[in-house]
Amino acid sequence: MRQIARVSGRIGLHGGGEFLAGDEPFLDALIVAARQAAATHAGNPDDRGNRELPPVRIVIVPTAAARGRPDRAAAMGIAAFADRADAANRQLRIDAASIVDDASAADPANVGLLEAADLIYLPGGDPDLIPKILPRTKALAAIETARRRGAVVAGASAGGMALAEWSWTPDGGIRGLGFVAGFALLPHYNDGRRTAWQTVLDRVAPEGIGHLGLEERTGALSDGRTSGGRSWRIAGPGAAYWFARGARRPIVARDGEAIDIPD
Repeated sequence: MRQIARVSGRIGLHGGGEFLAGDEPFLDALIVAARQAAATHAGNPDDRGNRELPPVRIVIVPTAAARGRPDRAAAMGIAAFADRADAANRQLRIDAASIVDDASAADPANVGLLEAADLIYLPGGDPDLIPKILPRTKALAAIETARRRGAVVAGASAGGMALAEWSWTPDGGIRGLGFVAGFALLPHYNDGRRTAWQTVLDRVAPEGIGHLGLEERTGALSDGRTSGGRSWRIAGPGAAYWFARGARRPIVARDGEAIDIPD
């Protein structure tokens, strides 16, 4: 799998139930990180209350919902971030890049939105769609360009699964986009799913792949490191569960706590 190298933007992973009541802590954490990216892009990395800075640019990419209602997924994301604008203490510009097929993945308007974004958010849907639609497209190249500039890339449920090195679909295991190395994301996590997920991944995933379980309305936001592992800070009402390959007991973290995961 092609590796994405020398990128500095942070990654956000979410357990699903995105944009619903209770998801505010993770949305706020993403906005703060995106605000830092916007300030750096504008040449003011400290962002010391400079009201002349341009709005934080957020782009919702509903690719995982392409078989259903991508317009609805995008509208929910736009409304949720708009509701959090006051918490950001900064103006937000929120757009949708409705990338649902090859043509829309090559559309110059969508590509331009992604290249200029400070936060790119991929909501949930079907876990096979993003790995099928985005690779080798101008849209994915634009996402990589934005992240090299420092933009945050986040995904919820199927959107987050696709950002990892390895993912799982009803038809079996597949490679994700590889923005995160070393593990697969398990969204909608609970104890009832733990044994089934662990059995599946131990059977079909490449050697060395662990898994990160995230409960709904709960996210993990990485630091800016690109090698040597990352620290993931948890935000939301639920918990995160990190299982290294073969581990039977997880490392557990809750809101405000962090988990260090090696590459």
